[in-house]
Amino acid sequence: MSGVSLPKRLMVFALVALLALAPSVLLVQAAEEPIVIGVAVAQTSNVALFGQEQVIGAQIAEEFFNERGGINGRPFRLAFADTGGDEAGAINAFQTLINRENVVGILGPTLSQHAFAADPIADQAGVPVIAPSNTARGIPQIGRFIFRVSAPVSLVAPSAVKQALKMNPDIKRVAVFYAQNDAFSVSETGTFQQTVKDLGLELLDVQTFQTTDTDFTTQITNVLPLEPQLVIISGLAADSGNLVRQLRELGYKGMIVGGNGLNTTNIFPVCQALCDGILVAQAYSYQYDSEINNAFREIYKAKQGKEPPQFSAQAFTGIQVFVEALSRLDKRKPLKDMDLVTLRAELRDEIMNGKYDTPLGPISFVETTKDDGTPAGGEIVQERFYVAQIKMDPDGKTGRFVFLD
Repeated sequence: MSGVSLPKRLMVFALVALLALAPSVLLVQAAEEPIVIGVAVAQTSNVALFGQEQVIGAQIAEEFFNERGGINGRPFRLAFADTGGDEAGAINAFQTLINRENVVGILGPTLSQHAFAADPIADQAGVPVIAPSNTARGIPQIGRFIFRVSAPVSLVAPSAVKQALKMNPDIKRVAVFYAQNDAFSVSETGTFQQTVKDLGLELLDVQTFQTTDTDFTTQITNVLPLEPQLVIISGLAADSGNLVRQLRELGYKGMIVGGNGLNTTNIFPVCQALCDGILVAQAYSYQYDSEINNAFREIYKAKQGKEPPQFSAQAFTGIQVFVEALSRLDKRKPLKDMDLVTLRAELRDEIMNGKYDTPLGPISFVETTKDDGTPAGGEIVQERFYVAQIKMDPDGKTGRFVFLD
């Protein structure tokens, strides 16, 4: 090596050594890249009243679990995609997260109507989906990769009707309103109507509307002469809130049971003081006393200045399920050693087999089957549910959900 000075020779050796090490360095760097979890919820349109609460819950979970080590020391990040207010938006959001963001799983969408359109895309691609608010019948049966942390309406909704009877045993006559263009509302009203019949009450009339409606005069004037003692409403937040307001303005003084669409403080600006007294069954109570819920509640109140709603708690829970399942899987089979297709498939099984202590309480999943008997997705197993009544403040603009015994 005559003619090459010692410093230059050292530089050559160092460069060769660096190149030899480069592949392992790149592997280490890749292993430390955040794992990406998708969030596909409605951030715009009339569905955004729910989706915005879900974004907050997911963001709190991202901060909370990353501060506690993420996935065995490896961070994760959330990739958000707006589903908007229709099925096409949900499909586009899912495709973006699956094909561009390369997510390991997806939290979403906001509506059951959107899930029936978008979930089959994820299932076909082998991407686990956790539904934070899809409570219509048949969601887990869409496919093997579909889960939900939102209890089915068939388990939750009857509690509110029974609570109304507990508060007023004289109730006999019931009228029902529902949004006929929303899959969840159609499913929910079916449960409500069956509950009315099972309890021996008289179903006076069933009125339909669209989620985009703002004037309900025709439906209300059809019902009021029948003198209902209880009105049950299934719809989204804005339309249901307007319906409540117009019912009261046109003279209805009886009790109102709202479906899951009224399960948000975002209806308060819509019906204001006239929201007072509505009964809503819930799968979450901010008063539930556990370490994880107390921590979630404290963070939410510090950020938002109010008690956390069900939609935020369920979104937090969905991210928690992903994180804990990924952490268990990583201890069994290091995530860095798996390609994305394998990781998604292994994650699906890990989610199904886990038990989780969440703000909703202890939950797990049971495998469902399709109509032909083939295995499908995971249905939530949850221990208890609640009924809350809306109590508006004297200003008529703010209020809260008060949980009943």
